[in-house]
Amino acid sequence: MTQPHHRAPRRKALRAVVWTAAVAVVLCLTGAGYIYFKLNGNIKGIDINGALGTDRPTNFDNGSMDILVLGSDSRSGSNKKAGGGQDDGTARSDTAMIVHIYKGHKKAGVVSIPRDTLVDRPSCTKVKGGTQLPAATGVMFNSAYAVGGPACAVKTVESMTGIRMDHYVEIDFSGFQHLIDALGGVKVTTAQDINDNDSHLHLKAGTHTLDGKQALGLVRTRHGVGDGSDLGRIELQQAFVKALIGRVESLGLFSSPTKLYQVADTATGALTTDSDLASVGNLVGLAQSMKSIGSNDLSMITMPVRYDPADPNRVVPLTDKADQVWAALRADRTIPKSATKGSAGDQAGTKGVVKSSS
Repeated sequence: MTQPHHRAPRRKALRAVVWTAAVAVVLCLTGAGYIYFKLNGNIKGIDINGALGTDRPTNFDNGSMDILVLGSDSRSGSNKKAGGGQDDGTARSDTAMIVHIYKGHKKAGVVSIPRDTLVDRPSCTKVKGGTQLPAATGVMFNSAYAVGGPACAVKTVESMTGIRMDHYVEIDFSGFQHLIDALGGVKVTTAQDINDNDSHLHLKAGTHTLDGKQALGLVRTRHGVGDGSDLGRIELQQAFVKALIGRVESLGLFSSPTKLYQVADTATGALTTDSDLASVGNLVGLAQSMKSIGSNDLSMITMPVRYDPADPNRVVPLTDKADQVWAALRADRTIPKSATKGSAGDQAGTKGVVKSSS
């Protein structure tokens, strides 16, 4: 099988990181309670539904919920220091996640979509200015956000999956780093040494409590472990998400009002959501409905893909297996294990390298 080239442009090495904090925010907001009402002004809202119109997948009322979580590689403001590189006025999405909350809201499934997946992007409308963008064939998934912003990213995901996104959540580099620091770090155990000069991360095998800068290095590391591919990095990120959620679970925020406010202020300041979710009351309502979901109730996979024979730096969906994933989520069923067997991610070599130590 063709293996990916191990390229390491700094900008590309940073794109697939910030979604991890968004998962913790979405799945672990329950500890904040009343104090979030003081923080309503922190949250930025975007009218996704207005830009998408009515040509969308059916919204099945079966008690489940689907949330698209994206990160932005913008270098504006404090993100320039956290993410590195220059602010050129553009932004792209890093690896996207579909967070499926099952009926009863006691468990969740997360499907990562690699940013370099070649997809057919539908025509879409920019939220800002209402510009109509034509459809495109065989383009990178993260180009949808780059050319059309959040609404185009949502429409592309809905077109790929046939699943209507109930909500949209976005988080940035700086917010990720600050959230980890506000939590007092996240403890992980690494099964082997990780040395990556590109992400400035050097860890011996063993247990570590990572601060924000180290955590950012871990979830962007690529050459320090595995085959050096984005698919391997996604596996590291998924492991870190579980550790991050476990950290939030273990904090007992209600016993420390100061810590509660610090975490809440950081989390809400890092978020951009769809306008229906863009209030503390709605976020708390979402969190309350998900309070039974812990790190052990969360299953995470990567969309089944294979390397593109024409370009080993790109991947294409394994259509039959990906369709099994989307069909399961549409029906609110557990994703069958057969759907993920044979995916290129199986050869990434990073599964089990990082584990939660909370």
